[in-house]
Amino acid sequence: MKIKDQKACLIIPVENQVRELDPKLLLACIAVKRGFSVIIGSHREIDFRMSSFPRSLYLNKSMTERNLKMFRIMQKMGHEILTWDEEALVHLPEETYYSRRLSPIAIRYNSHLFAWGEDNAELWRRYPHIPANMPIHVTGNPRSDMLRPEMRSFYEPEAEEIRKTYGRFILVNTNFNHVNAFFPAQNLFRPAGPGEEPQFGKAAVGMSREFAEGLRNHKEANFEAFKKLIPILDQAYPEHKIIVRPHPTENQQAYMDIANGCQRVQVTNEGNVVPWLMATDVVIHNGCTTGVEAYMMGVPAISYRAWIDETYDMGFYRLPNLISHQCFDLDQLQTALTKIFRGELGVADGVERQALVNHYLAAQDGPLACERIVDVLEQKMKSRPVLPKPPLRDLIAGRVYANYRRIYKNIKQYLPGTHAPPVFHRHRYPGISLQELLSRTDKIQRALGDVSEIKAEQISDQIFLIQP
Repeated sequence: MKIKDQKACLIIPVENQVRELDPKLLLACIAVKRGFSVIIGSHREIDFRMSSFPRSLYLNKSMTERNLKMFRIMQKMGHEILTWDEEALVHLPEETYYSRRLSPIAIRYNSHLFAWGEDNAELWRRYPHIPANMPIHVTGNPRSDMLRPEMRSFYEPEAEEIRKTYGRFILVNTNFNHVNAFFPAQNLFRPAGPGEEPQFGKAAVGMSREFAEGLRNHKEANFEAFKKLIPILDQAYPEHKIIVRPHPTENQQAYMDIANGCQRVQVTNEGNVVPWLMATDVVIHNGCTTGVEAYMMGVPAISYRAWIDETYDMGFYRLPNLISHQCFDLDQLQTALTKIFRGELGVADGVERQALVNHYLAAQDGPLACERIVDVLEQKMKSRPVLPKPPLRDLIAGRVYANYRRIYKNIKQYLPGTHAPPVFHRHRYPGISLQELLSRTDKIQRALGDVSEIKAEQISDQIFLIQP
């Protein structure tokens, strides 16, 4: 791997391929046009190979206790960490968010933070342990860039293929990964034996037991409501297919079982959600970020709130619920669907909804969020063009710790009870070929009107280097 002697190298890890890869490739293309080199690929594999990369700006996506080991390793090797939070658009109530998503130690390893919008920035500013003078940039997020009109040509071929394959369809997006996780250990509570008190699973980290139990009850009730809803939609709307798109970390089996007893129900996690939104007549969700994405794209969205608990519906899922048509029972839902199919009801709109979105989401027009992020990176490198070289002792220690962590993680994933066995990592990041990556960067450049040449090479099974 040979990095050109340009500006500092960026490392852009991707945890969830279908959700994050395309937006982060957009960020990579814009950064490369400005002279940066970019290492991009599987988050897990990038962290495993950290000792082989040059000193870089590492664009991270969370600041939790689980990040601490890698933050310490990266600091010792001379990398600089800059972070946004993928979960800060539709976020938990303030105190629960702080205990779950922010570590008072981990946040100190960051030099800059990038906020989705003013709501996210205010949330961080109120954090009692935020370091003094921490730069918070209200840039927007790469994921929201892919929803903007100028980027939709990137997904149009996929959307057209979906239309040809499925015809008219209702998109049902679920987010019950807290109670229907890919593996039981990832739920809010782990399975318990008779007479045993359930222990916290991965999803409950940072929550009080009272909050976690209430969220579990709320999620389980709505999960059951959606399982009942799907076959009803199948029977009631024969002119539509029903496409069920589970959350990326959900177990799909419950939906597969339902689909096996229906005529027009199909379950898929294929690709990014944006082309599916472009192709659908309507999306049904319950407090899902997809409701925000649908609003931004002018797609009618219904939040089906069959089971109501305002602690979670408005304390956690306020944004997607308020900018969707809210239906509280089947009659209301079917009335709304009929009006949408007749063209009598469109996207949930209005001045108040737009004002709410404006508070939560920056970069809806003007420069893309990715451009604003790269502006910050460029300005940063002007004041310090070369990242400082760490002391030799720290560099050696960082490499030793990195290699020890890689070996430990590779062993741990095969142990009983792990929340992330190999099959889960393959599900979350199945991988992409160099040819497919080049096809995607070419489509991004065409959408941007960018005629500059870039070079991409595969430096490991799941990691790529993109350069001018």
